[in-house]
Amino acid sequence: MTTKPAAAAARATVYGYPRQGPNRELKKAIEGYWKGRVTADALRTAAAELRAGNWRQLAEAGIHEVPTGDFSYYDHVLDTTVMVGAIPDRHRAAVEADALDGYFAMARGTQDVAPLEMTKWFDTNYHYLVPELGPDTVFTTDSTKQVAELGEALALGLTARPVLVGPVTYLLLAKPAPGVAADFDPLTLLDRLLPVYAEVLADLRAAGAEWVQLDEPALVQDRTPAELNAAARAYRDLGALTDRPKLLIASYFGRLGEALPVLAEATVDGLALDFTGTAAANLDALAAVGGLPGKLLIAGVVDGRNIWINDLSKSLAVLGTLLGLADRVDVAASCSLLHVPLDTAAERDVNPQILRWLAFARQKTAEIVTLAKGLTHGTGSLSAELTANRSDLASRVNSPVTRDPAVRARAEAVTDADARRSQPYAERAAAQRTHLGLPLLPTTTIGSFPQTGELRTARADLRTGRIDTAGYEERIRAEIQEVIAFQEKTGLDVLVHGEGERNDMVQYFAEQLTGYLATQHGWVQSYGTRYVRPPILAGDVSRPEPMTVRWTSYAQSLTARPVKGMLTGPVTMLAWSFVRDDQPLGDTARQVALALRDEVNDLEAGGTPVIQVDEPALRETLPLRAADHPAYLAWATEAFRLTTSGVRPDTQIHTHMCYAEFGDVVQAIDDLDADVISLEAARSHMQVARELAAHGYPREAGPGVYDIHSPRVPSVQEAAELLRTGLEAIPAERLWVNPDCGLKTRAWPETRVSLENLVAAARTVRGELTVS
Repeated sequence: MTTKPAAAAARATVYGYPRQGPNRELKKAIEGYWKGRVTADALRTAAAELRAGNWRQLAEAGIHEVPTGDFSYYDHVLDTTVMVGAIPDRHRAAVEADALDGYFAMARGTQDVAPLEMTKWFDTNYHYLVPELGPDTVFTTDSTKQVAELGEALALGLTARPVLVGPVTYLLLAKPAPGVAADFDPLTLLDRLLPVYAEVLADLRAAGAEWVQLDEPALVQDRTPAELNAAARAYRDLGALTDRPKLLIASYFGRLGEALPVLAEATVDGLALDFTGTAAANLDALAAVGGLPGKLLIAGVVDGRNIWINDLSKSLAVLGTLLGLADRVDVAASCSLLHVPLDTAAERDVNPQILRWLAFARQKTAEIVTLAKGLTHGTGSLSAELTANRSDLASRVNSPVTRDPAVRARAEAVTDADARRSQPYAERAAAQRTHLGLPLLPTTTIGSFPQTGELRTARADLRTGRIDTAGYEERIRAEIQEVIAFQEKTGLDVLVHGEGERNDMVQYFAEQLTGYLATQHGWVQSYGTRYVRPPILAGDVSRPEPMTVRWTSYAQSLTARPVKGMLTGPVTMLAWSFVRDDQPLGDTARQVALALRDEVNDLEAGGTPVIQVDEPALRETLPLRAADHPAYLAWATEAFRLTTSGVRPDTQIHTHMCYAEFGDVVQAIDDLDADVISLEAARSHMQVARELAAHGYPREAGPGVYDIHSPRVPSVQEAAELLRTGLEAIPAERLWVNPDCGLKTRAWPETRVSLENLVAAARTVRGELTVS
């Protein structure tokens, strides 16, 4: 198909860009500031240099309009909370005393003050800080950050577009503040919030902004008529402002559905829509509402969330169709490039055949620029680019890397019986009580212990040959001995080996499974200064040999107490990887589940009495539209059961989930048929325990009493009080005591005290139950 030139020159843009820098300079600067080694001025200088480097790189690549305001020290939703003055009362004094330290206090907490709750940004692995609002919330304008960053870009001679979280999405992401009635609806504050946005828009216009982007991804979810009316009112009011820049409303992560006509009719100047994956339905929907006459359309045709190269011909066909539906069509990725690594050029160890299939942020930027060129000048201007792209796409389809007949045959032979335990839970629970002999309110941890500098150095030394395998293994054995000894001394009931040999809960397994490949520099922000390197799932998956049995068995040999085997579940292995897009996710999940099933069975055969299969991404991966939930949950829960159902009744299967809205998936949690589930609960004040109780969840659960994403050390009293709250919802004979999540990001001093307090709290409450 030949695309005709656009009537007006199409421009290339992006909605956001990776923040960390080529070598995670931002992480190092922020953590240096927290430790007192970097001054506030030095941190600000480092951040400004990273922003300027990003903008120059984008402009040099051919991006017409660079984004500003997307950069953040911790989280862009927290930045919005600061912008609108919605500072929680408990943090107000800290923010007023020092804005930067107060900002980090809201994100991380202090010893005396709890942080904001943290949860997943829609269906991604990025975490945002949840706004806390109530009927008494007073919004005030603080556009300092947004205006300053726009000024920095303009001073470089660049065309810049500030990016803000939209007012409707901000309120829909918020929760009632502590002490506010649970049924309070933050959206009722919209009329109070809009004047603040009006002031920010006026400030940005005065600072030189021609356009401002307002992100409204919440509108791709199912929304009530009242919520849609709120969106219509918001953009009627903001659109009617006389002192404003041009307004671009951006949605992404899915199809807009019933919100599309609302935004199409709004008195704004442009819309940015996602046209990738299931969001391709936006094309027909846009045509059905008559397009966007007189408005700008920014078409997100390059996948901003995965790392496979774009099919340029297919995208050009979509863009050509869109030309008749708007006054002008510009080209972008489907969402911010925050969700992909920076540059494939840094990957020296990836097979060159596979590297040609991959596009990170810099490569996606080039694809966007290429597509804008083709839309402006016609496909004839891209002859060489299209030929090369077709060759790269064909090499992936025809590669033996992607298909393993034996793996496919095994997956096709799976039966319903393979995904069911041999006995019902009640019978298993009795067998496990006899086998394990645990006390009431048993204590455990989620799996990982602090990843010290010595451990990281040992792994690096092994990679570079500074130590041999024997020297490395001696270091790991010593670490396991220390971790087991500490847990025994502290009094934990079910121990773990600490995962000292593991670099990441997904990457560690991916490096030992076929079909996966790991990157060296493919860092992506998960939250704050926590970056991960998602592996790339390029082909069919199998397990050539045991992955965890050796170190778990060694740990068990050091103690008479039960030691948990620790695995990452199939859904999380997909969600926290860049997954293949050439077959259904359910098919890939079944392959991963079968590989993990072999590991579970080998752990049991090696004498491991408790096996935990973590699925923190089960809720995260839930589709944004309710109509898509059943199909996803069917294959997701089957994959977990397929992983875990080959063991004896007296082997206890645990799972773990964290930082998500669990109420939406309580039935799915039940359907996993795990014997014990541990969940994040400390920041949300045991909300999940109440949700489990309301559902009638019949198995054992450990809602966390220690928030590990904060440096705070919970007191014995605080942990005991959370336990008592948990007991209001979960009977003592089914309640476990544990932290919210793994401890790898924490330091040893705070970990020791926190776990000692956790065990002491369990003993205190256990004693109260015995007395009563």
